[in-house]
Amino acid sequence: MPKKITVTEGEFAGWQTYDLHDTFDVVVGPFYGKLDPDGHMRCAFRAEQKHMNAGGRMHGGCLMTFADIAMFQIAYQEMEGASGVTVQLDSTFIDGAYVGELIEATGQVTKAGKSLIFVRGQINTGERLLMTFSGVIRKFTPRG
Repeated sequence: MPKKITVTEGEFAGWQTYDLHDTFDVVVGPFYGKLDPDGHMRCAFRAEQKHMNAGGRMHGGCLMTFADIAMFQIAYQEMEGASGVTVQLDSTFIDGAYVGELIEATGQVTKAGKSLIFVRGQINTGERLLMTFSGVIRKFTPRG
């Protein structure tokens, strides 16, 4: 499991991110997470030009990548330190995001079994809903 790092300065001071090198997450991120006072995970990133499509709105693939990463953050407690893979991710695009906007994901685990975790959530910028998502994570112990 990658090591979590707490950000100490800038807009995301106090948030956590992962110490990832040479991975897709680094190319498309950085993405951050923190527990809200109610104990639910909140994930976020600031929209940059690299996240936009040719029409000037956030690329749907970027939103889906963020949803996938947020899904694992939302399910962090149920993962219990295990690794996992996404076996299903459904998404509904509702609105577009633009450079400079703060993009946030929240959600909840709807069911957690021994090997499957079901998650649903939403991605917003401010009060504007951008996307809803639901998915299934298969958790497993990595091969030694």
